[in-house]
Amino acid sequence: MSLLTRFPVKTIIRLTRVWNLLIIVLAQFSASAFLISESNLTDWRMFVVSFSTVLVAAAGYVINDYFDIKIDLINKPGEVMVGRSITRRSAIFLHSFLSAGGVLAGSLISWKVALVNLVSSMLLWWYSSSLKRKPFSGNLSIALLTGTSLLMLYLVYPQSDHKVLLYAVFAFFMTLIREAVKDMEDLEGDRAFDCHTLPIIWGIAGTKKYVGILVIALSISTIAVHVYIQPLPVTYFLALILLPLAWFSYRMIQADTVSEYHVLSLWSKFIMVTGILSMVLI
Repeated sequence: MSLLTRFPVKTIIRLTRVWNLLIIVLAQFSASAFLISESNLTDWRMFVVSFSTVLVAAAGYVINDYFDIKIDLINKPGEVMVGRSITRRSAIFLHSFLSAGGVLAGSLISWKVALVNLVSSMLLWWYSSSLKRKPFSGNLSIALLTGTSLLMLYLVYPQSDHKVLLYAVFAFFMTLIREAVKDMEDLEGDRAFDCHTLPIIWGIAGTKKYVGILVIALSISTIAVHVYIQPLPVTYFLALILLPLAWFSYRMIQADTVSEYHVLSLWSKFIMVTGILSMVLI
């Protein structure tokens, strides 16, 4: 069996969520170039740390789909690939290959980067096999990993500006918001397999209140950063972050279908990207 037969390119692209991986690359390079130093764009260490992070993240997506086959057959039957376009054994091999590659690539920079990648890979396995079926702990682990993808820059550039930390916190909050919305979107499949996500424990109304609190906290934090820590481009943040967050909140109150929650999940990803792009203006 050829590699292309065992690992079809289109399947790998969908399985590893290439567009999400590109957001990670965008966030890391934007932070490195615009918050630390433009010279980092030609630093080989920046390419390696980003490559290693992407490999670990891609491995996480693969193992997540591996463990979620039965749930995904209910929530999104048309998007299931493990067991169809790629065998379960091949998925495990791909996950192991990507995880090992991420750790080894990180070791080219330092043992600390390699260790972070190793711990991240282990946490992603734990998340996929267990944590994501529990209330809050799964969402928290993914949010922490998202923030860590930016904080890793401190391991490469110890002199990094405090603004990197601020954006890591922003990414953390936006990920918590998006993960809760995804839990509402996946409610039926999760309930069928006795998961204990926030919508199942608190109900849809309780989860919406939780997301609303996160949105308010993020909005207040953004304003506080502007006033007390770092002046922000007011027009940009108002038009592309605060107003979209307000629209997101309004639509979330009204949402009650899978398709509406899916749109909100995409909208939260849009706000994440606009937040990343604001690094250019800081």
